[in-house]
Amino acid sequence: MSSKGGGTALTRRNYRLASDTDKPRATGIVNEKLLSDYLHHVFPSRQGPALASLRKPLGFQDLGAHLERLLSEGDAAEDSRADQPVEGRLGPQPVVLDHTSGFEGLLFVDDDLLGVIGHSNFSSIRATTCVYKGKWAYEVLISSQGLMQIGWCTLNCRFNQEEGVGDTPDSYAYDGNRVRKWNVTTTNYGKSWAAGDIVSCLIDLDEGTITFCLNGQSLGMAFTNIKMGPGVAYFPAISLSFKESVAFNFGSRPLRYPVDGYLPLQNPPTADLLKAQQLLGYMKNVLSTTIDTQEERLLEKDCSVWRLHGEPTVLVTLAHIFNHFAPLMCKVYLVEDVLMNFLLGILEGGGSVDEHPLIQQLLDLFWLLMEDYEVSECLKQLMMSLLRAYRFSPIIPDLGFQIHYLRLTTAILHHEKSRKYLLNNVLFDVLRSVVFFYIKTPLRVKEAGLEELIPTTWWPTHFDKEGKDEREPKDESADERLRRRAYERGCLRLKKRIEVVEELQVQILKLLLNNKDKTTGEASRYIFLNKFRKFLQENASNRGHPTALCPPEYMVCFLHRLITAVRASWDDGKKRESSTGSDEAYVPPQLFYNGKVDYFDLQRLGGLLSHLKKTLKDDLASKANIIIDPAEIMATSMDDLDEDEESGAAQRPFGAAAMGGALARPSWLSSPTLGRANRFLSTAAVSLMTPRRPLTQPEKVKVRTLAVEQRTEEDIEGSHGNDGLLLGRPLEEPEQPITDKSLLEIVDGIVMMYNLSVHQQLGKMVVVSDDVHEYAVALKDTEEKIARCPARRADILEELQKSQKVFAEKLNHLCRRLAWINATIYSKEKMLDVYWLLCVCIRTIEHADSTGSLFAFAPEFYLNVAMNAYSALKNYFSPANSMDELPGYEDTLTQLAAILAKHFADPRIVGTDIKDSLMQALASYVCYPQSLRAVERIPEDQRVAMMRNLLAPYEQRPWAQTNWILVRLWRGCGFGYRYTRLPHLLKTKPEDANLPSLQKPCPSLLLQRHMAELLRTDKDMAASFLNSVLNQLNWAFSEFIGMIQEIQQAAERPERNFVDTRQLKVCATCFDLSVSLLRVLEMTVTLVPEIFLDWSRPSAELLLRRLAQLLNQVLNRVTAEKNLFDRVVNLRLPGLESVDHYPILVAVTGILVRILVDGDRQGVSRAASVLLSDPCFQLHSIQHLLGEGGDSSSTATAAAPVAPAARPVVGTLGSAVAPAIPSATGNAGSTDRKHFSLHAYTDYISEEEKQKVELMLTFLTEESKQAAASTAPTSEEDLCPICYAHSISAIFKPCSHKSCKACINQHLMNNKDCFFCKATITGVEDYSKPTTS
Repeated sequence: MSSKGGGTALTRRNYRLASDTDKPRATGIVNEKLLSDYLHHVFPSRQGPALASLRKPLGFQDLGAHLERLLSEGDAAEDSRADQPVEGRLGPQPVVLDHTSGFEGLLFVDDDLLGVIGHSNFSSIRATTCVYKGKWAYEVLISSQGLMQIGWCTLNCRFNQEEGVGDTPDSYAYDGNRVRKWNVTTTNYGKSWAAGDIVSCLIDLDEGTITFCLNGQSLGMAFTNIKMGPGVAYFPAISLSFKESVAFNFGSRPLRYPVDGYLPLQNPPTADLLKAQQLLGYMKNVLSTTIDTQEERLLEKDCSVWRLHGEPTVLVTLAHIFNHFAPLMCKVYLVEDVLMNFLLGILEGGGSVDEHPLIQQLLDLFWLLMEDYEVSECLKQLMMSLLRAYRFSPIIPDLGFQIHYLRLTTAILHHEKSRKYLLNNVLFDVLRSVVFFYIKTPLRVKEAGLEELIPTTWWPTHFDKEGKDEREPKDESADERLRRRAYERGCLRLKKRIEVVEELQVQILKLLLNNKDKTTGEASRYIFLNKFRKFLQENASNRGHPTALCPPEYMVCFLHRLITAVRASWDDGKKRESSTGSDEAYVPPQLFYNGKVDYFDLQRLGGLLSHLKKTLKDDLASKANIIIDPAEIMATSMDDLDEDEESGAAQRPFGAAAMGGALARPSWLSSPTLGRANRFLSTAAVSLMTPRRPLTQPEKVKVRTLAVEQRTEEDIEGSHGNDGLLLGRPLEEPEQPITDKSLLEIVDGIVMMYNLSVHQQLGKMVVVSDDVHEYAVALKDTEEKIARCPARRADILEELQKSQKVFAEKLNHLCRRLAWINATIYSKEKMLDVYWLLCVCIRTIEHADSTGSLFAFAPEFYLNVAMNAYSALKNYFSPANSMDELPGYEDTLTQLAAILAKHFADPRIVGTDIKDSLMQALASYVCYPQSLRAVERIPEDQRVAMMRNLLAPYEQRPWAQTNWILVRLWRGCGFGYRYTRLPHLLKTKPEDANLPSLQKPCPSLLLQRHMAELLRTDKDMAASFLNSVLNQLNWAFSEFIGMIQEIQQAAERPERNFVDTRQLKVCATCFDLSVSLLRVLEMTVTLVPEIFLDWSRPSAELLLRRLAQLLNQVLNRVTAEKNLFDRVVNLRLPGLESVDHYPILVAVTGILVRILVDGDRQGVSRAASVLLSDPCFQLHSIQHLLGEGGDSSSTATAAAPVAPAARPVVGTLGSAVAPAIPSATGNAGSTDRKHFSLHAYTDYISEEEKQKVELMLTFLTEESKQAAASTAPTSEEDLCPICYAHSISAIFKPCSHKSCKACINQHLMNNKDCFFCKATITGVEDYSKPTTS
């Protein structure tokens, strides 16, 4: 929009002011004398009120000249001062950033050349104007708190990608990120800055000093004796790292914190300022004067009750004022300094915004008496000034500044015409209006006044064994209780103040969601909806382009306010019509497939949209009555083909276009000046950079964006015979829409917003409460040490007291900050919002699921948000607010359990990521008693179906999570399997006690029953499932052994060498998998022993032989002499903490006890004969379990201590850590025990279990003696040529090759070809060697 001045072609509306000769009584009401008195009263001359009798009569015909004369008197005095050039400054006015030659690196610069965003490692830019004498100031508005150096430099300074302002001799900078000042060397200086702060940079070239201020408070003199003299002049300059952004104010707007004696670099428009204030004075006179025509006198009245009644006298007078006032209101400085302050003054008295109708009257006047382009520019500048003022105001305890600016914003948006203009052209296009809904978190607690608001701090001091703080400690002292209550009162006071701001923000959104203001064109809600969708598109499609994204901390606040406003609008609609309340809200499934709502390129559950339209077109026609145009299918297929060409075109250099401002950019870069940043500066010689596709918007997207922008109310809400957004209703959906369709689309957008960045931010902010917890533990620990410190060690006591003081100070600071975060992010109300969102997602998924195959059209993010919202409620909100208090919480848990159970193996879902997420969510769900009970509450057929899916063979699918789920259902029932943490890890502190793997065992007997029933009845499934478990166990354990051999070899080398940390992690994972697979086998053997022991079942004998073979291998490897496993465990390497004898040996023991002690006689004898016939069986491996392995094995365990020089070094080359190697004795149990024994784990293994192991050992000892006596030696020729362990007992048809039964049966489970000749085997017959005569 062109601003006034500079030869604009637009003409002013011609208000024809009638003269006396044209029409004797132009005013119609007021006689000449009264009119003259009125005009003299409104426009008093500078000489002061002259006597009425001596005053020249004044009418409308003379008013123009009279007003010109009054204004020129002020101008003349000002012009004489303005003409004198200011000494000490060189360069053009206005002052801007030098985007032609004064920069280094990659930068985005705003349209107004005042905002800048770093786009490379360390970019620098300076201003166009320099100073060499006098005292000068400029301000920098900090938009992101990262690495930046702000200050002054000379023309000689040469910057690069590593060195910026302050790194060269003649440049000086302040860096609030690292809290330092820079001039080649660096020292501590100032305070840390945060986004929303203002840094003032002051230079005194008379004294040679540089000073910086933060939010108007001086940080002290930073530099003295700076270089001065002929040829030395200083430019404002900044260096900033990637993604950091700031805006400069050199004086184009009033300085927020002017300093006496220092001039802004840019001259203020003093003459215009005086003129604007003079005209505003005349306007106030009009507003406070009424003409009493009966009494023929003027009356003074209160401005605030003035109304625009259309009186000709008043209107013509105002038209004269606006003739001069309107052009001035297109200038930023005057809008901010004159108009904004005047409007804020109107609201100063307090009361609700509706009680101040004057602002509405004034806006009516603006639209009536100013040109449209002037009103537009004025409103745009006014909103930008308000947003800047809101964002960069310091936080004070009552949030007074923020409330002040939000009240005026609300008042302006109350005006219908202004609201629609701003929505259409400014709020989402030019401004980053989401900022209005953000409440920033103070980094510096003291300045924010939180010490006065929360004078007493408190933190938890009682912790249980696992380091969690107890919710309601029983032994809380009276003093602690008082402190806690005082702290809670302070938090409540703070929360009430924050709620005032939140209420104003919700009011603004309610105005934008108004769908009744149709008198001046389309209702606000539909304009908002289209802009909101476009905003989501920019954030969804630019995930790789960080400068375009809305910061997640803004998204969190925007989401909560939007939920509140949408629910209020929804429930208002419900009162009028008999529709569903927002408590039952969901998004109908037809939105996902009828093409009315654009989901950009977001993934659908069934894959690509173009693919779904092709494959499901018949279903769409039959279920939803939607016919897909064949041409559209062809077009989408062609689009997919064109993508390569587009990406090729995007690679071409576009440097020239970028410099010219043609670089297509999202409508609001993270630019603090809030203008659209479109100059992309680069010092690279060739192409600027290889852009990501969103930078050069392909034409496809343009068409799509237009479609969103151009949608009207009818397209969204529909009309007679047109369902609008809900076109294609399936039979399962109600005929009557549940609410306004526009609200449904906004709810859909809210879910998408949560998925884009809100969840991630909620997780990030938990860090503060974690810090409080850590410091509280550290402080308690220090206090205990002080209590134990002997009196003679004063030096230690002094150090401990210092630490105590530091921890206490830090805790005081963090607790106040936490109070703020709990009020703005984790309050009960915010928790209810996230819970509402969870319920919306659950209901939406249930409705979409009921459409059958059309469920594939649902976007993936609904499932993601359902899982993430539950996770957020459980992990982020929980200590302060309990989930149990949420309404209908148990039912919601059950509904979510049903969704996870049904869809983790849903064939309609094709994305591997979403499948993994569902599986992980289910795995986490079964770890906690409350959610596990929810799984048990889902209908029985769904539970059985879930167990059937879990028992599918492990090949060709991610089986580790499935196995983990089965293990969790068993944990607490297995042999020695009642532990939360492994015995040898008890003394170490867990990284996070809330991890699912660290929860107390909570087995599910109900789901175990379902599993047993399925395995018992479906013999084929049982065989294939167990075969796959045994295959995976074989693989996992072999991998583990291979890796520990490599680690051991590395340890034995004399030189220092490195073991890759990733290798250690993979090694530990293989071990954990082996243990969990053994536990699943134990669970199966316990629940359905007949799978192995009832040999009438096909594969039972084979499975038992394979099981015995694997158990023997594991036992031999872990318990053998000169044991590799022992040595690696004793190294206690970081990363291999979970590798220990206990978990794996106890799992094996559990299986052996079940088949050799707990079974029936026939089963036990079969198991014993198979176990003993396995060539790997060694009795001393079983004796080892009870520490009875004899001298040979005990010495073997302790043998081969590793030389100190041969310690492996873990980590990458730069950060190698050589862990100390403990002696190879002292494993579990007491230090004098030479090796593992179940007797050492009295807390973990019951007496009954130990007795069973002793029985098993006795039984096996007897059996092995008998077997040894009865076995006749076999000649080598009669041994199976595959395993060389058993006699030949099977012959293959048709090729007649031979092997033992075990080998061929195992082979045939996976392959039908002969071992030897690859012929297809059609049958296997028993073979017995013919007797020789």
